[in-house]
Amino acid sequence: MEKNKKIWIPQIISVVILVIALNPENPYGYYLLLRIVCCGVFGYLAVMAHQQEKKEWTWILGITAFIYNPIFRVSLNREIWTVINVITILVAVATVFVIRRVEDGKE
Repeated sequence: MEKNKKIWIPQIISVVILVIALNPENPYGYYLLLRIVCCGVFGYLAVMAHQQEKKEWTWILGITAFIYNPIFRVSLNREIWTVINVITILVAVATVFVIRRVEDGKE
């Protein structure tokens, strides 16, 4: 049970910063932090999905990590980023259930 709680921490962090990112008045530095955190979180989740042999989720999470990577930036306008952020929130929430379900099955 304790192990499952730790799995949720990255998703909770990413959801919180993505919700805050919906405020259009955030400074530029906030979005740089968002990219670093989301890239790390979704890269980590992609590795977990790969270890659990969830190929579709590995691709989804890997692409999400790439979109948010701070080195090779994807430049889009604010409206498109808002849509991407909302979709990313949904992906993060969904992974809580997908990864948790696999962990519950192994215990």
